[in-house]
Amino acid sequence: QVQLVESGGDSAQAGGSLRLSCAVSGYTYNSACMGWFRQVPGKEREGVALINTYGGTWYGDSVKGRFTVSQDNAKNNLYLQMNSLKPEDTAMYYCAAEMHGYCSLDASFFNFWGQGTQVTVSS
Repeated sequence: QVQLVESGGDSAQAGGSLRLSCAVSGYTYNSACMGWFRQVPGKEREGVALINTYGGTWYGDSVKGRFTVSQDNAKNNLYLQMNSLKPEDTAMYYCAAEMHGYCSLDASFFNFWGQGTQVTVSS
């Protein structure tokens, strides 16, 4: 059973930094994609950053140059380093994984989700 558990959500000032972590267990797919999405009430879930088995990365336009996604070699942990935070980054952040090796910022392609961690950025 795949389990994803996020941590690291917090409140921060605009311009500051936060690092989110996602502990991954039970995930045995060799060719796959994992990443981060975010959602605010009343809006669709937005793709933030993805990374595949080969280290390829994808970013949403609103976070390019500010956020960095990474994973450890064993793929037991996924990270999101968030720099130069803006108030519009405020959202619930979710860790997600899929099992077919297809990286897309479209949330519908992802099979497994964590419970989310809240990030709040004040101006």
